[in-house]
Amino acid sequence: MTPSHPAPPTRPRPAPAAWIRGAGSWIRSAPGTYLWLTALFVTTVIVHQMSPAFEEEFLRQRSTNIHELSQNPVRVLISSAFWIDSGQWLPYAVLYTVFHAPAERRLGTLRWFTVVAAAHVLATLVSEGVLAWAIQHGHAHQTAVNTLDVGVSYSLAGVVAVLTYYIAHPWRHVYLFAVLVIYAVPLVTGATFTDIGHFTAVLIGLACYPLTRTRPKTKPTPAQ
Repeated sequence: MTPSHPAPPTRPRPAPAAWIRGAGSWIRSAPGTYLWLTALFVTTVIVHQMSPAFEEEFLRQRSTNIHELSQNPVRVLISSAFWIDSGQWLPYAVLYTVFHAPAERRLGTLRWFTVVAAAHVLATLVSEGVLAWAIQHGHAHQTAVNTLDVGVSYSLAGVVAVLTYYIAHPWRHVYLFAVLVIYAVPLVTGATFTDIGHFTAVLIGLACYPLTRTRPKTKPTPAQ
């Protein structure tokens, strides 16, 4: 009679509670990212309750277009970062988790916010400045001063770029090449002022290299 061998131990599957704890830990490690994402969810729900005509006018008043920037620059630069023109929140939840959350964890909330704010504000001013020049010289219609321009894509582009410095060699160069191609191709194939803004935001993110040179301060773990 052949001796029986004990069955190999099976790896226990993680319980749902473990997944929930892991997700909670990840969210707590990037509070700025997920508070912002929560605000975007709320404003997206609000937008979905509006009629199309009212929605367009409502978002236009919160747009960083030339008219609003000349009247209420601080208000629209802040408010435009809390509304999504497409009305689709889920793709941004994925993008924020893939790019913003890792950047905030690596940089720390304050330096992450510095990159976000710099990319959003400076890229907006550059792109709208180019549009104003185009209108003045007859390359764009006068009605473009009231164009609808809300969203978070400039800040996202800046964060995507600054993450370059956290990619290990040799993949860092591959990542940087991919980022530059993605944002530069639209400039070649028919640039709009938003394409200029996106590429500007990428350059701003790359210029934030000094912010990546030091690690964020963390509290020491208490002794057990």
